[in-house]
Amino acid sequence: MLLDGEAWGDKFKTFQTEAWRLETLPQYLVPQEAEEFAAFKAGARFPGPYEDAWTAMVRTRNVGRVHIVTRPLTDYLRFEFERYYQHQAPAGEDIRSLDITDRPNPLPGVQDFWMFDRSTVVLMKYEVDGTQIERELYEGDPAPFLEYQRIAIAESVPFLEYVTE
Repeated sequence: MLLDGEAWGDKFKTFQTEAWRLETLPQYLVPQEAEEFAAFKAGARFPGPYEDAWTAMVRTRNVGRVHIVTRPLTDYLRFEFERYYQHQAPAGEDIRSLDITDRPNPLPGVQDFWMFDRSTVVLMKYEVDGTQIERELYEGDPAPFLEYQRIAIAESVPFLEYVTE
């Protein structure tokens, strides 16, 4: 089943214990970010602090993610770190970086996904350039995704530690 609009938004309103994401791409092309991303590439910065619905949610709910990265960071990753992660991590989101620059990827071939309450998996499908194609509710056993989460967390470092190294 494909998830869009309200059905997708409801996943973030109705999860009980945890929402968790694996990000594997060096760039995501999101129409809502296009203007800010272009401004960032032209020199704009986002020192914050800022508050929005996402930071309000992560202050009170258990949300986490691991982003697999390589150096040098892409323009998009530098934008994502500055525009979002530097504000969301202090607000309570457990953001982690798994840098595979000098080592093998411990999750080769694993695609982006969100997992809710350690039981509901949504596969995030993208074009090679990071343009989202669709979100699909995974109907199988979540056990492999729980293992992907375990590996990603074990092999990564907290975002705020990563950016100060």
